[in-house]
Amino acid sequence: MLADLRLHQFRCFDVLEFSPGSGRTFISGANAQGKTSILEAVCVLLRLQSPRTGSLGEAVQFSRPGFALDGHCGGSHLTCRYAAEGRTITLDSKPQSRTDDYLDVARVAWFANTDLELVRGSGSLRRRFLDFLGMQCVPGYRKSMRAYERALRSRNALLKEGRPRREIAAFDAPLLEAGDVLLAARAALVDDLMPRALAACREVSGGADELAMVYKPGVASSFASALEEARAQEERLRQTVVGPHRDDIELTLNGLPAAGFSSEGQQRGIALALKLAQARHLEAVQHRAPILLLDDIFGELDPVRRNRLLASLPTRSQTLITTTFLDWAERSASDVVFTLENGRLLA
Repeated sequence: MLADLRLHQFRCFDVLEFSPGSGRTFISGANAQGKTSILEAVCVLLRLQSPRTGSLGEAVQFSRPGFALDGHCGGSHLTCRYAAEGRTITLDSKPQSRTDDYLDVARVAWFANTDLELVRGSGSLRRRFLDFLGMQCVPGYRKSMRAYERALRSRNALLKEGRPRREIAAFDAPLLEAGDVLLAARAALVDDLMPRALAACREVSGGADELAMVYKPGVASSFASALEEARAQEERLRQTVVGPHRDDIELTLNGLPAAGFSSEGQQRGIALALKLAQARHLEAVQHRAPILLLDDIFGELDPVRRNRLLASLPTRSQTLITTTFLDWAERSASDVVFTLENGRLLA
């Protein structure tokens, strides 16, 4: 559980202190007040990555040299500082050169209004969805993903320059080793997520829709064979054309491709089902509930579906919710409510 959080020069906040409740905490307020930035700060502190951008530098307050986040979670004191020279983290006041112990403190599931793109957007978004989950629950996933990215960047740079095959081949072994780990892990993740996503879709839709998901690896055969067979195409296109960086997930609703044959409301329901499945998977395999961050996802849902979604969330999770208004919510006495106005959180 996140006990408290302090933001320094993060996004629109010069300083902000936040102490959520142990159950559901609502942060309400008008648009452009910084509600999303508070949830983003929670994710950055606990997972060292932003769900909104690939560069932490974009989260630094305008004209400032860097940001600092610190807070207490699960009995541990975490700090994350970012500046132009890099990122530094501490766990219980001890600087951490590696991230393993730090990242083991908490698990996070992020829900956002932009999750609709999981259904109708590019495969890169669905890969990122799998990676965010894999890095939290599959041993060695993060290490393999970073190794694959390094080998892929180096290999593509050499291909683009038209360098000799022997130089390019030097990166084949690390690419294949890390890539095979990712291919196997992603296939297993999709198999595990499928029944959970199907159940969540039925709950969100009131039993009206049936969701199916199939892993589509970026190789047609074994990775080593596919890489060998792709040599001529690589030399022509000057890039690596097969591998996990081309993975995707095929989504169908009621037997039809979800992106082309479902309404926007149904697509939103699919996206919510995928995120619910992610949260439930984390709880099942880690034997502890993830912290749920729900960022303004209710605007396109009718009140019945909004409350149906709230009822579907893992009950043991600490849940932080942003919304522009709260008159629709079926709240309990244990809920904590803040209003964000002019950079201040009011209880």
